[in-house]
Amino acid sequence: MTTAFSRYRPLIDDWEAFLASSKAPLPGSIWTNTLRMMPSALQALMIDDHPEPLAWYPGAFSFSPETALGNRLPYLAGCYHIQEAVSLLPVLLMAPKPGMRVLDLCAAPGNKTAQMAVMMGNRGTVVANDLHPMRANILRMTIDRLGLLNVTLTTTDAVRYPDADASYDAVLADVPCSCEGTTRKHPRVAHLTSPENSLRLQTLQRRILERALALCRPGGKVVYATCTYAPEENEAVVAGVLEESGSVELCPVTVPGFRFAPGLTRWNDLTFPDALRHCVRIWPHHNDTGGFFIAVLRKKG
Repeated sequence: MTTAFSRYRPLIDDWEAFLASSKAPLPGSIWTNTLRMMPSALQALMIDDHPEPLAWYPGAFSFSPETALGNRLPYLAGCYHIQEAVSLLPVLLMAPKPGMRVLDLCAAPGNKTAQMAVMMGNRGTVVANDLHPMRANILRMTIDRLGLLNVTLTTTDAVRYPDADASYDAVLADVPCSCEGTTRKHPRVAHLTSPENSLRLQTLQRRILERALALCRPGGKVVYATCTYAPEENEAVVAGVLEESGSVELCPVTVPGFRFAPGLTRWNDLTFPDALRHCVRIWPHHNDTGGFFIAVLRKKG
């Protein structure tokens, strides 16, 4: 891991803490399906497992890494959903409201889709898309278990997603990536990543983000997210889209109780617009999470 990620060392405030955290077991985390149960009732139901409320996400709890969360009756009954804590952030920043029309372009396995639907109180429309029908079937099982009624599934290429009746209020582009931030769950990732692989992914990621912006209504919001550290897949993608379009702006990001690092404005021989500081990088040692990158874009008009 030291060799794989050594190129990021100048970006990280505490290199040793980053390495130690990247190898440590990841805490378990769940959020309450408030369509079926109140968070206080769920916390009381699981009191023997010592749930710790997430200060920055109401109704979510963390557990020690060894806690088994998927074999409980409340889980099977759809009272809660298991989701890595850091991956709660893109939808939290998207902030979907009841009655909105939102699109999840790369949805499977469906954690963020479910999160949107519950935040919207089963009202409005969530369109969940994934290229692979088998992955969409996993998403369908999540929808059924949680009792979600406002989700529509589609299976098509995100880059060519049809624009009939476009103008979504918000679009999530949680794109395929090199997954460097998932080493706490998948240690092998550190041995598979490379700058060359990140550059190969960059074209697809940019095309998906461009499509997301085309499908969003003027004044609407697009959230771009990856679970990787690579600037080639993060700031470079967002900067390229900003330079191409004069109708998009980056929004500042804050979540009380959660620590972010700002997006990069320089990387090796590349210089990005100052607005890229509004993107956020999430290093695992700052919040005891996995790694992530998020950009919140608003379509002007």
